Formats: sequence, structure tokens, C-alpha cells
Amino acid sequence: MQLANFSNIKCDISVLKCDNYKVWNKRILLHLGCMDIDYVIRKDKPTTTDTNTITEKALYEQWEQSNRLSLMFIKTKISNGIRGYVDQHDNVKALLKVIDEQFVTSEGTCLHPDNEVFILKAHQCEWCARAHNADERHCGTIEDT
Repeated sequence: MQLANFSNIKCDISVLKCDNYKVWNKRILLHLGCMDIDYVIRKDKPTTTDTNTITEKALYEQWEQSNRLSLMFIKTKISNGIRGYVDQHDNVKALLKVIDEQFVTSEGTCLHPDNEVFILKAHQCEWCARAHNADERHCGTIEDT
């Protein structure tokens, strides 16, 4: 019996915009798991002391590497208009929590049905509203659809 090679799984992850959070979140978590860098999501940050054992130090280093790689990967999958609001986070769990809180009620679309006029809905996330007001059209364009 041959084990599955998860690194060969192709999972298209669109850039996070104000209209695709649910799918984006599921694909990000799947991709981090397949790349085997989701340790930071599954485990809390280990404490470090001068008396840590070699095993404890290794777990801390594993957590740090997982956090660093996951942050880099996730930030490449966030549109420029939103990225400015999340760049200050250096912990993946905190980053995902902040993103989740902003998008928990964002289930509308940023595009008018004719795909030409950008509109804001009252229930959209604050980041999309700010980016829209700043004329950063990250919420979707005709080319993005």
C-alpha cells in the first residue's frame, strides 16, 4: 500500500477579496495542512525557558517555522487592498482570527450585477469599505471574475 503524497494536490487559492472569504478560508486551511505547515494552527506557542529540553526546543522551532511559513503563504493570498490591514500580525492564529472577524458578516458581493459598477453594502467588511473609499478596487473587477 502506497501512502498519498499530499504535496502533489493542486488546490487553486484565489486572492482574498471581500466576496470570497468562505472558500478562501477553507482552501487556505487545506493547503497549509497539505504542505504540512499547519502545526501553528493546531498547537499553541510553546513557552521557552533556559531549562527547556532538546525536545521542547525542537517543538518551539517547529512552531516558529510553521508560523513563519504560514504567514508568508497566507499574505501572498490576500489582495493588496486588504493586506495593509493585516501586515502587522506576526502570529497566524491571530491573523486568521482578525480576518475571520472582519468577514464573518461579509457574504455579499462587491460587484453590481452588471459587473461594471462597484457598490458598497452595509454588511460588507470594514476593510473592503476602506479600500473602496480609497479607490483600491480589490473587491473584484471584470478581469477577476
